[in-house]
Amino acid sequence: MTQPYLDIIRLIERLHRHFLDVLRTELRRLAVEDINAVQALLLYNIGENEVVIRDLKDRGYYHGSNVSYNIKALTESGYLTQERSPHDRRSVRLRLTDKGLALCGAIHTLQDGLAETITGESGTPERLNTTLDTLLRLERTWTDFVQYGKVRPL
Repeated sequence: MTQPYLDIIRLIERLHRHFLDVLRTELRRLAVEDINAVQALLLYNIGENEVVIRDLKDRGYYHGSNVSYNIKALTESGYLTQERSPHDRRSVRLRLTDKGLALCGAIHTLQDGLAETITGESGTPERLNTTLDTLLRLERTWTDFVQYGKVRPL
């Protein structure tokens, strides 16, 4: 086992917690007190799309009970609307309200600023592209392991 691999795993976990701290800080700055950072991230992941709850679970963003609780809270706070599919009454479609879209816009602006800070004055995203490539390969390796019980060469 290589040390850089272990360091990356530890870093991913820390970065996720730090990212939630960034969102928490931005929510405080925006005086948004009716939702938490995890719920703000859920809104951001939905964005301008209309999604089905199952899609959020299938994409691996959220687990069943967590997503249901957060969807209910976001709906009650006026950030989301829920609508049953006319074709499959078990399926619920989610869409952000104007309030949700406004918060997503603010988070998007924050993310643009943070990305600009990382790419520097040159504006070249080469470092980010290399990092993204590595993380996507890591995700694929882990997904293959979970699905097939072994690691396939990339």
